[in-house]
Amino acid sequence: MSDTLEKVDVAKAVPRRRGMHLRSAAIVVVGILLILAPLSLSSFWLQIGLAIAGAALGAIGLNLLVGSTGQLSFAHPVFVALGAVGYAWLAGSADDGAGLGGLGLPPVLAAILAVVAAGVVGIAISPLASRLKGIYLGVATIALIFVAQHVLDNWRSASGGYNGRIAPELSIFGFSFADGMSELTIAGVPFGRDEKLWYVGLVILFAGILVARNMLDSRLGRSMAAVRDSEVLAAMNGIDVRRCKRHVFAISAIYAGTAGVIYALAVGSVSPEAFDLPMSINYLAMIVIGGLGSVWGSVLGAALVTALPLLLQQHAASLPLITATGESGGVDAAAAARYIFALTIIVVLLLQPRGLAGLVQDLGLRIRRFSSR
Repeated sequence: MSDTLEKVDVAKAVPRRRGMHLRSAAIVVVGILLILAPLSLSSFWLQIGLAIAGAALGAIGLNLLVGSTGQLSFAHPVFVALGAVGYAWLAGSADDGAGLGGLGLPPVLAAILAVVAAGVVGIAISPLASRLKGIYLGVATIALIFVAQHVLDNWRSASGGYNGRIAPELSIFGFSFADGMSELTIAGVPFGRDEKLWYVGLVILFAGILVARNMLDSRLGRSMAAVRDSEVLAAMNGIDVRRCKRHVFAISAIYAGTAGVIYALAVGSVSPEAFDLPMSINYLAMIVIGGLGSVWGSVLGAALVTALPLLLQQHAASLPLITATGESGGVDAAAAARYIFALTIIVVLLLQPRGLAGLVQDLGLRIRRFSSR
C-alpha cells in the first residue's frame, strides 16, 4: 500500500516540477529580452515600456488593496499625484517669473521623499479605510480625488496649476539620464534618456513585484486574504482587521507614489488634470482585466490598458474606423480604447473571472499536460 502511495506522489510531483521548470525558464527568457530591449527598440517603444512599468507598480498596489484585501478604493490618483508633483517640486528649482516653487534637492533624494510623502498621507487617511468598506469606502475615496484636484489646481507653486510644470531629469551620483549627458554606448547603440530610464523602470518594477509576492506569502498576506473572505471570521481568528486594513492602505499608497515618480520621469512633466477620476477607473480596469489578487495579473493588465491607447493613436492612419485625436471620420483612438476595455472587462467577468493571469495559468497547465504525455 505504501509503495502505491509513493508511486502516486511521484507521479504528481513530476508534472509539478516540470511546470516549475517551464515557469522559471519563461521568466528567464522574458527577463533577458527585457534587458536587451534597448539595443533594438525605438524610443517610442521604450517610452511605452517605461509608462507600463509605472502603471504596473500602481496596479500592484491597488490590487493588494482591492483584490487581496477586498477594499474598494478610488483614491489611487491622489497618491500618484503626490509622487509625481512631489518629485517635480522637491527636485525643481524656484522660478519667480512663472510662479513656481522648488527645493532643488538631488533628484534621487526628491524621488525618495515624494514616495515617503505618499506613504505618510496614506497612513493619515488609513483610519478611514479601516472603518469603512465596500461602496461606502469607494464613495469616500472619490471625494478625496476632488479635494486633491482642487488643491493641485490652486497650489500653483508646487503643481504649476492648469499649465503644469516640467519634471527635472533624473541623475544618480552625478550620472545624468538626460539626452546629451553622460554619453554611453553599448554594442554600438548610443544610450540616451529613454534607454537609460528603461533600466530604472525595470529595476523598480522587479523590486515591486518581488516585495508584493513575498508580502502575499507572509503572515500579512494571509491576514489580507482572511479579511477579504470574511472580516468576522478573521477577527474570530485573532486578526486585527482594522490594523490590517491600515497597513495595506499605506502600502498601496507607497506603490502609487512610486508609480507617480516614474510617471513624472516618463512624461517629463506633471499636470494636475491628469490625476483625475478616469485615472482611477483605468487602474481598476487594469486589475480586473489582469486578475484580482494576482501580482503578475496587475502587470499584464497595466500593459494592456497603458499600451493600447498609445498604439491605436500611433497607428490610427492604418486602422479602419479609427482616427487620431482631433480628427473626424471615425472613432477617436482614445474612445476606441475605452470601448475595447469595456468589452474586455465584460468578457473577463463572464468567461475568465481570474483575468489574463488565469488565462496564462490555464495555458501553462495545458502545456504541462501536453508535455507529460
